[in-house]
Amino acid sequence: MKNASLLVLSVICFLFASAQEKTYTITSPDKNIVVSCVPAAAVYKIQYKGQTVLADSKLGLIRDDEDFSRNLKVVNASPAATVKDSYTLLTAKKKNITYTATRRVIETKTASGKRMNIAFQVSNDGVAFRYEFPEVSTDVKKISAEATSFHFNEGTRAWLQPKTEAQTGFEHTNPSYEAHYMTDIATGTPSPGKNGWVFPALFRYNDTWLLITEAALGRTYCGTALQQFSPDNEYKINFPEPQEVFTNGKPTLNPESTLPWKTPWRIIVIGNLKTITESTLGTDLALPAKRMDPSFIKPGKASWSWVLKKDDSTVFSVQKRYIDFAAGMKWQYCLIDADWDKRIGYDSVKLLADYGKQKGVGLLLWYNSAGSWNTVKMTPKDKLLTHEDRRKEFSRLHEMGVKGIKVDFFGGDGQSMINYYQDILEDAAANRLLVNFHGATLPRGWHRTYPNLMTTEAVQGYEMITFNQGDANRFPSHATMVAMVRNAFDPMDFTPMNLYKIPRIKRVTTAAFELATSVLFLSGIQHYAESPDGMAHVPEYVKDFLRKLPDSWDDVRFVDGYPGKFYVVARKAANKWYVAGINGENGDKQLTLDLSFLKNKKGKLIASGPVTGDEPSFEQTPVTLSTAGKTNITLKANDGFVAVFE
Repeated sequence: MKNASLLVLSVICFLFASAQEKTYTITSPDKNIVVSCVPAAAVYKIQYKGQTVLADSKLGLIRDDEDFSRNLKVVNASPAATVKDSYTLLTAKKKNITYTATRRVIETKTASGKRMNIAFQVSNDGVAFRYEFPEVSTDVKKISAEATSFHFNEGTRAWLQPKTEAQTGFEHTNPSYEAHYMTDIATGTPSPGKNGWVFPALFRYNDTWLLITEAALGRTYCGTALQQFSPDNEYKINFPEPQEVFTNGKPTLNPESTLPWKTPWRIIVIGNLKTITESTLGTDLALPAKRMDPSFIKPGKASWSWVLKKDDSTVFSVQKRYIDFAAGMKWQYCLIDADWDKRIGYDSVKLLADYGKQKGVGLLLWYNSAGSWNTVKMTPKDKLLTHEDRRKEFSRLHEMGVKGIKVDFFGGDGQSMINYYQDILEDAAANRLLVNFHGATLPRGWHRTYPNLMTTEAVQGYEMITFNQGDANRFPSHATMVAMVRNAFDPMDFTPMNLYKIPRIKRVTTAAFELATSVLFLSGIQHYAESPDGMAHVPEYVKDFLRKLPDSWDDVRFVDGYPGKFYVVARKAANKWYVAGINGENGDKQLTLDLSFLKNKKGKLIASGPVTGDEPSFEQTPVTLSTAGKTNITLKANDGFVAVFE
């Protein structure tokens, strides 16, 4: 009898151990993506079309009061369920968006009984997971590290942007997500600096592409990145550097919160480049829109003097001319940059706002985010640091008739700085002001949560091209990278398109390349680099194209491309399709474009024409697509095109 009892006990122990080592799977609706999770080992892996594209990778995190990255016991696992969502965005690649995924939540506990859920949602275009602490507590819990990793197979290639180190760069303004991508490098290559790699991060294994980012970054977490080193091709989550905090209040760096608590989603888009281009996962998983009056939220285009004319252009007469310029181009906004409060003054800006209103042009005003995290002296500064300061300043702007603000030179990704961004967005919305963040972090879907967020820089933008020839020379390849990767989910204020000349810089792109970026780059408000003087050299049909260019898009189609080399995309607005392409390499390309979704349609093509001195070279020709919808196009080195079909 004793031996029988021991046998039964052994069987029970074996069964319990087996249950704890059990693998839980989550499959996409189309069955192409399968996630396998072993909670007891705190690992997961991903297969795509039967091929492992992410090997055993780590799950979990470490709270100061508990280690949730090992020795987890499964309490319960929900059955697979379908989740659906739909929403509307005016500042994204699509307007009306639907999301469908398979959801499964695995409830775990540690040896001491503390609880953590691992929530997976797997859609046809990728995998998302996050951690949830379901218990209730009033004391603040703190996370010191996140164990999450992405373990790639040997032979995987990567396209990654280094995250600049805090307190470096111009007036100690880094990190600001303004660096060139390192393209087609081997996984495992260390980042040049200890601050790692920013999101989105692009990878390719054989013919499968993977894009990693995060979303649903609320007020209880810091912005994260990938660590500098990735031994054995395994990339781990990186927390910000100590200096990346808001210093005019509690300088919270790493995540802390009471319970219950949900972390941001870790997102992995999986498929081909068409999947990457057309996916909306970065906003599908974002927090839903805050309640606000939508009537003042109007995407559009803006004139902007500073990018070419710099500080001396911030004077009343020049800004009045740029308002006239915007009105003549049927653009809705004019941005007045730094030091406007000293060079023009509030009273005269009010006169410009009144003048702009008569012309149908709204004013946008620049602000220094201020704070001791940088040494920038440009003004206005020290006006946004507290709720009371913001309420006073934003109310004044609203009464002046100003439509929006551009806030520059933030200090990084610490939790307190992430909260500062959202404080500005909420107080701006209360005063019906649109927002543009510069010198800033990646917004990670905030334009869904805060619809008054029109755009964010977070890119090595056009202003750098105007500073030095080296950045101008790298622009063609850089443009294809940022359009495909940085701009994958979040609006990007690159401030593109110079059609004539850049002072003191030899532009290496054709004017047709520059024109194509007006379609390729996505921004809720697109600030154009071209000046009134430069636009005077442009053919009328090009001006007409820019006057009629939509302010938001209904749909998107990937046509062709390769990161850093070339990119062709189609965007739809109402009954028209706009097709644009750029060649990011210094050699001619012969492209055969599959536009079968536009078969038999007629349109107009604007491409490079015969070169005549320094004048912008354009040529407009009619295009009729065949029944097959195929068309051939030749792009010269660093060249581009746009076409409109209806």
